[in-house]
Amino acid sequence: MSLEKFIDEQIKKAIGDGDFVNLPGSGEPIDLRAYFETPEDLRMCYSILKSSNFIPEEVELFKTIDDLTAERNACLDEEQKARLSKTINETRLGLRLLLERRR
Repeated sequence: MSLEKFIDEQIKKAIGDGDFVNLPGSGEPIDLRAYFETPEDLRMCYSILKSSNFIPEEVELFKTIDDLTAERNACLDEEQKARLSKTINETRLGLRLLLERRR
């Protein structure tokens, strides 16, 4: 059996089983603006990373810093605030080192 025939059969089976009914975004236009705004030589790479839910380490560190800062700002215990401040500073240092390494 050829690969094309196998794929066609799998699609027909999925349609018959109702696997394509009520999918998220069904009937809505596809927003390709970000895709076409991305430089042509990077589109495929970015598309693969995005579909894999890949988040760069530096983005995760920025989010961690924001979360820790919000937690520190809401905290009433001074000792806990001091620990959070120390963690924030260590995370910022790690972020700076990471960004410097990637230059």
